[in-house]
Amino acid sequence: MCGFVAVCALRGDEVELDDVERGVSALAHRGPDGRGTWRDPAGRAALGHARLSIIDIQGGRQPMSSVDERHHLVVNGEFYDFERLLGALRTRGHQVRSRSDSEVALHLYRETGTGCLPLLRGEFAFALWDAEKRALFAARDRFGIKPLFYAVHDGKLWLASEIKALFAAGVPARWTDDGMFSALHFCMGQGETLYGGIKQVPPGHYLWAQDGT
Repeated sequence: MCGFVAVCALRGDEVELDDVERGVSALAHRGPDGRGTWRDPAGRAALGHARLSIIDIQGGRQPMSSVDERHHLVVNGEFYDFERLLGALRTRGHQVRSRSDSEVALHLYRETGTGCLPLLRGEFAFALWDAEKRALFAARDRFGIKPLFYAVHDGKLWLASEIKALFAAGVPARWTDDGMFSALHFCMGQGETLYGGIKQVPPGHYLWAQDGT
């Protein structure tokens, strides 16, 4: 199943790895086989991952980074037909480090940017930090099988596989009347949640954060 937490600074404040680690701890039930965290040396972003090991048990640890340390990735879910895609990436000169399906997203993004999404099939949510562009890119599969929640708090953008990971990282928990009404009447919108300030990326959508927006 797996789960992840991602954060980037929208202002000048640095992100704290301790906050990310608390969020990942709240996702321990999603990934009992390992945990990993990564923080941008300049403090602009951080990623955390709780892993359920299925494919490439030894080599598929996350967060996953490119050889040149320009791109860093966390994934929840599965990319289909990944063996063929990894083979094609190697043929095109990519330095593939593992046999994990997750690494497909890392290299396809390096080739095509957000244009990688039409090439990815599966049930997935992921977050990728582009150190060169200082941008956070996150996306969710077409049917919304894998969850992806986000919130802006204290000058930072937070993303996580579950809302309680956002709470553990420090995002305030508060009900909203509109959210309660929508839930009780079974009319919750694709981007809505029960909680104030917390939204979800709709199925088949992506989120891009750069230069504070």
